[in-house]
Amino acid sequence: MSTITASKALAPSFVGGTASPASVVETARHLAPQLAARAAEIDQNDRFVSENYSLMKEAGLVEAGVPRELGGGGAEISELAEMLRVLARACGSTALAFSMHTHQVAIPAWRWRYQKIAAVEPLLKRVAAERIILLSSGGSDWIGGSGKAEKDGEGYRITARKVFTSGAEAGDILMTGAIHEGEDGNRSVIHFGAPMKSSAVRIENTWRTLGMRGTASNDVVIENLFIPAANVAFSRKAGEWHPVFETIATIAFPLIYAVYLGVAESARDIAIEIAKKKQASDPSLAGRMDTELRTAQLAHRWMLEIVARNAPCADTVNEVMIGRTLVARHAIATVDLAMELAGGASFYRATGLERRFRDIQGARFHPLQASPQARYAGAMALGLPTGSIF
Repeated sequence: MSTITASKALAPSFVGGTASPASVVETARHLAPQLAARAAEIDQNDRFVSENYSLMKEAGLVEAGVPRELGGGGAEISELAEMLRVLARACGSTALAFSMHTHQVAIPAWRWRYQKIAAVEPLLKRVAAERIILLSSGGSDWIGGSGKAEKDGEGYRITARKVFTSGAEAGDILMTGAIHEGEDGNRSVIHFGAPMKSSAVRIENTWRTLGMRGTASNDVVIENLFIPAANVAFSRKAGEWHPVFETIATIAFPLIYAVYLGVAESARDIAIEIAKKKQASDPSLAGRMDTELRTAQLAHRWMLEIVARNAPCADTVNEVMIGRTLVARHAIATVDLAMELAGGASFYRATGLERRFRDIQGARFHPLQASPQARYAGAMALGLPTGSIF
């Protein structure tokens, strides 16, 4: 029996070709067997999950997070997280790559609904109408920023290399930024969308990795791309937290870490099935595994409760990042114990456990990593500044 009681799988329902909020998770469950069937081959051949993107696009998951009023599915953050968790149980790479698009849709959708930011409407309408894929360069940019933006008339010339760009080959717009150094020496980060089909943008196939191989998180190289000043979404001081980034951190990471939770849950279920066949006499190892997994599940639930406050700030960043560390720590421990419980069988690719063992290691590397997260939490506890801790 799975560690989480799943509702009965139903055929997904659609509203005008778009998965409705109630059906987002059921749509993911409906697609999961097809994703699972090709996961091992994709992993073995370092191949992008392109067929899975086509399936998700056809099923209406691309626009699931766009508000209904703007033509989307209107799914809430918690529903999107559950969707990603279900996808991850079938194929971690598909879910992780798609989580990057999902959070880049969820953030402007939240800002449109709760902050009444009208400027994000055109982008959200394009996602709904054209089913464009948004890419994230967050892992290579984060608070410090990366790349160079040089003033050029009524805009900027951008030169940059954005690493860890998951799903790059499927993307239409890279949501990114670059550092502009003013005449006074002050450094600011400008944020914009880079069109992936521009001749000034190319993908370098650098993704040869331990795990999450199917994400194809290759480098995106930008050379002399012109961004009109009118296309700059916002600018901020480099190396310091900004209110928009507090929103990004609060919303994005419960979605991204739903993926790692799903990977851990699937590893647990595989190990249990193997262990039952072995009829092990001591159940304590299985108990330790389930205890680790439950901790990860509870931590992730806390992350979603923080999002539901709808009040991003330094405090919500702190709580979400505490949850992120706990999910990572205990999801990794869950898979470690799943390997041990399954025994020698876990070493064979055919069981799927070794792939999940490799995939779960990615949970270590997203911001805030363990050391800066501990510094951030400590500074919050002691009433110290957190603006430059990232």
